[in-house]
Amino acid sequence: MNADVLLVFGRGVRFRGGRWELTPASAARVRAARDHVLAHAPHRPRVIFSGGWPEVSTGAAPPPAGFREGDLMLRAATGLEEHADLFAETRSRSTLENFLRTIEDRLLEGYAFGAGHPLGLVTHDWHLPRVRFLAGKVLGLRGDALLDVPATGGELHDDRRALLAARFGLLGARRGDVLLRRERLMVALLRRPTTG
Repeated sequence: MNADVLLVFGRGVRFRGGRWELTPASAARVRAARDHVLAHAPHRPRVIFSGGWPEVSTGAAPPPAGFREGDLMLRAATGLEEHADLFAETRSRSTLENFLRTIEDRLLEGYAFGAGHPLGLVTHDWHLPRVRFLAGKVLGLRGDALLDVPATGGELHDDRRALLAARFGLLGARRGDVLLRRERLMVALLRRPTTG
């Protein structure tokens, strides 16, 4: 099955050798998107590379404009524009914000997602449960309205605690501003130094 829109989630950038670059996991997600698009040609989807910097998960300061996750993923996908319409969202600092900023930037406008026209989620298998949960919260999409496009390669991560925190901390919330406020509160609590 193919998707009319692929949402590619960033996994960080780093400064190495005097330049900004994608982490291996972010690069793997670009490759997964490219492979999916080419495997389903001549279908021409919209591909949204979503990511600013991983401030929420790592506390990292923002890279300069033009060197955020979405920017670097877009550059790494050079040549793919012959087969897909490429866009970058570069303001998000978390997986939740990937969805919220993509909506704010109107990058999903005009699409009706469902079983016959799912939204493609490009990320690693370990990240997909939380991404699917947040797609349900933010977009109201579940089940066959979402198409998993798993990436392989890059650093591994155990996302189970983040999924549990999201399920608990976002319980009952639906509006973007409330979701974001709750996420910020959870992050502040998790970063608070422990005493004793």
